[in-house]
Amino acid sequence: MSEVTRILIDIQNGDAATASKLLPLIYDELRKLAVSKMVQEAPNQTLQATALVHDAYLRLVGHDQEIRWNSRGHFFGAAAEAMRRILVERARQRDSLKRGGQFHQVELSDIAAPEMDSSIDLLAINDALTELEQQEPQKAQLVKLRFFAGLSLEETAEAMGISVASAKRYWAYSRAWLFGRIHH
Repeated sequence: MSEVTRILIDIQNGDAATASKLLPLIYDELRKLAVSKMVQEAPNQTLQATALVHDAYLRLVGHDQEIRWNSRGHFFGAAAEAMRRILVERARQRDSLKRGGQFHQVELSDIAAPEMDSSIDLLAINDALTELEQQEPQKAQLVKLRFFAGLSLEETAEAMGISVASAKRYWAYSRAWLFGRIHH
């Protein structure tokens, strides 16, 4: 059992003191994840990678959380989801009508690439991903880990407890499905 997993279990068991030990152990990985997400954001983005890490961390281990982390992979999957939600919330704020968001629509050129440019329509991806999640929750989880967490197929398969071959099939299906929904 890794030290991160042990600390997560201690936090679940009510040992609040161990929570302070978790962030230093995972900060570098979360920061890399956040930086990879921020590179994909619009150039006028005011949110910094450090703030994204801290916001996501607070959502994950905040004092009122009753979430059970059963592994390091589960925690990082949740971190990817938290970062996705934060970025989507920010995109919604940016695109609200009072800010003139209705005048700026961007085409998504290729959802298959894990590192995309700043022309991504994050709201369209989120809406399509929410729809996929209702129909195919496991495939949606794979997309979140690949697209938002930047995990490789091998890392994603390990985090989800599936074979790499299954991860490849799910990824191919999900990319095609999302591309069809976004360009529909």
